[in-house]
Amino acid sequence: MNKLISAFSLLTIFSFVSPANSAVSSNGETIVVATEAVAVSGKEAFEDFLDNLYDEADLKKAGMDFDVFKRAATGFYNLKEKNKLSRTKDLLTVVDFNKPSSEKRLWIVDLNKKKVLYHSLVAHGMGSGNEKAVKFSNVENSHMSSLGFYVTENTYIGKHGLSLKLNGLDRGFNSNAKQRAVVVHGADYVSEAFVKQHGRLGRSHGCPALPKEITTEVVQLIKGGTCLYIDGPSSNYTSAYLDADSAIKRFETEILAKQAKLLSK
Repeated sequence: MNKLISAFSLLTIFSFVSPANSAVSSNGETIVVATEAVAVSGKEAFEDFLDNLYDEADLKKAGMDFDVFKRAATGFYNLKEKNKLSRTKDLLTVVDFNKPSSEKRLWIVDLNKKKVLYHSLVAHGMGSGNEKAVKFSNVENSHMSSLGFYVTENTYIGKHGLSLKLNGLDRGFNSNAKQRAVVVHGADYVSEAFVKQHGRLGRSHGCPALPKEITTEVVQLIKGGTCLYIDGPSSNYTSAYLDADSAIKRFETEILAKQAKLLSK
């Protein structure tokens, strides 16, 4: 809670610093120093906010790595800033393919309620590896998983039953998701029983496949413009949505709006 108050305080400070810049002096050095102070305050406030959110949602207890969460949340706020996400659902789905398939490595987090709604097993593509996903591709028929940010779209009934279409947003990494029919669906090979028998999950053709018993609920929950982020062991993955400066702008807007709402009461 103290970190959240700190974030509010920092934002209050830099919200009043900027107007003062033009009034104080036309001296170049003075303006640069003020601007840097604002930038640092914004970054610190954002870091505090993410720390607080990670703690309040008990994400460490749920097994999510903080750095993975930080990347996912940064992308979420960037996508919000670009109006690519639903305005009514503050849901973030995170898949961490750094973990073996025998572990639960998918989380659905309600960022507004600061709560983990689902923590589940999830399969990777057969071309990506056996127990762990170690290779990733954007190429059709590679049967590999693809890293990056996705926005969920509409549902359909396919060979795996109710499924959810995904729009891959990272060019060169997951932008062929639709052509490859990479979707969220359920599968018999995603279960604790399968892990006990084989030591790992079964594998998909590149889709983040879920246990059948939760697929309908999950698909209905995250459909229609929510963020799905897939992380994994890759040295060459890059994304415009990992730009922290851009994400901070959205964060500032949301926090200042909450401040105004609180002050109006």
